[in-house]
Amino acid sequence: MCGRFAQQRPSSELAEIFDADDLADDPGQRYNVAPTDEATVVVQREDRRAVTRYRWGLIPHWAPDRRVAARQINARGERISSSPAFRDAFRKRRCLVPVDSFYEWRRAGGVRQPYRIASVDGRPLALAGLWAGWRDPDTEQVVRTFTIVTTTPNDLVAEIHDRMPVVLADDAWRRWLDPDLPDVAELHGLIAPARDGLLMTHPVSTRVNNVRNDGPDLLEPIDLAPLES
Repeated sequence: MCGRFAQQRPSSELAEIFDADDLADDPGQRYNVAPTDEATVVVQREDRRAVTRYRWGLIPHWAPDRRVAARQINARGERISSSPAFRDAFRKRRCLVPVDSFYEWRRAGGVRQPYRIASVDGRPLALAGLWAGWRDPDTEQVVRTFTIVTTTPNDLVAEIHDRMPVVLADDAWRRWLDPDLPDVAELHGLIAPARDGLLMTHPVSTRVNNVRNDGPDLLEPIDLAPLES
């Protein structure tokens, strides 16, 4: 799964990287983004690509209230076409979630030890996402939300967790964002573990476990016994 991530870069820099308009005006500097937080995403809007801010935890348009959001921060890639919560968004409303790193946890005895996972070259990772618009029946406000698509782990992440977010290569961004892509099988082909050699990982402070903690120190490696396979 993916339960926490970092977005260090400002949205202006992300707009340059993803060749998009910056509609978010976000300074970045967030190192512990948690479910139900707002976060920066990349979407396709008609003939232009945009960087904007949606809330993490997808609320389908038919949901009676917001409470479903916390349960739908991730969408299992294997069920994405059949799940009532995600199938409509998968067909027409896909997004990229740019992160500088994400966290996964490995249980060691009674401790949930977090690990930071990032690209070896320091570039942002484009995670596959879905988005939806939901109208609050009390306020009539339209709330836009997103979820992160997950798949089976590659060898590196498998030592920590049994799921990982789908990381899309640069040449897959256009296809994933295209709402008119006719071949659903092509989309399913993009839902795969990250290639070997793309990612690095190291253990970080358990301060990450508390959503109230933030700051660049959360990314720093700590000394820990080597992982046992």
